[in-house]
Amino acid sequence: MPTIDINSDLGESYGQWRMGDDAAMLEVVTSANVACGFHAGDPAGILRTLKAAHRKNVAIGAHVSYPDKVGFGRRNMDVASDELTADVIYQIGALQGLATAAGTHVRYVKPHGALYNTIAHDRRQGLAVIEAIRAVDPGLILVGLAGSSLLELARNEGLHCVAEAFADRAYTPQGTLVSRREPGAVLHDPKIVARRMLRLVEDGMIEAIDGSLTHINADSICVHGDSPAAVDMARELRRVFELANITLAPFAGALR
Repeated sequence: MPTIDINSDLGESYGQWRMGDDAAMLEVVTSANVACGFHAGDPAGILRTLKAAHRKNVAIGAHVSYPDKVGFGRRNMDVASDELTADVIYQIGALQGLATAAGTHVRYVKPHGALYNTIAHDRRQGLAVIEAIRAVDPGLILVGLAGSSLLELARNEGLHCVAEAFADRAYTPQGTLVSRREPGAVLHDPKIVARRMLRLVEDGMIEAIDGSLTHINADSICVHGDSPAAVDMARELRRVFELANITLAPFAGALR
């Protein structure tokens, strides 16, 4: 039977400002992309999320970002390669330390927001992120957009990679994400989202924003934790998958 991972962006609250419902999402997902402080998250909150993820046997990934708290990491930045590499090393290291204190460890790296979208096609910045991962731990898995040139680039540099699809985002006919600035870019109906993702897992196809079908090969599905319907969406996704006898498991393999 098919196997799929469900991941979500967690640990993004900051002080008194609350983002998402980590506790509820950790009841559903199999992998957690935990903020590292550059786009969101404070140390105490990140540590709480890591401890909760460990209790739920959820795999941990470093959700690295441009240094952009004000823009929630969703603003494009032209960062020099050496600075970007150092930024990513710093973030992975910070999360590794907190994860160790929580009794768990970081298994993968998933860039966030604008950084994620940029390195999907920008070779220079992509190589800077790859260099950072290799410098810290070449055994860390890199999560990237399904069909992007980044995945081939990273594999050629010796990294293990996982292709990712987004449950709550619209796709272009070319298999890329519709810009958040465009109408209809973000999906909100849990039943529609679950139906689309079931088709993706079973047939490798997704309906693009123009109604055409495009091929997507993904090993993990992301539900954004900051979406108002995030928890309901993740629950419906899991329910539909389980009814279809699709196995849910972290792509990072058996947890230690």
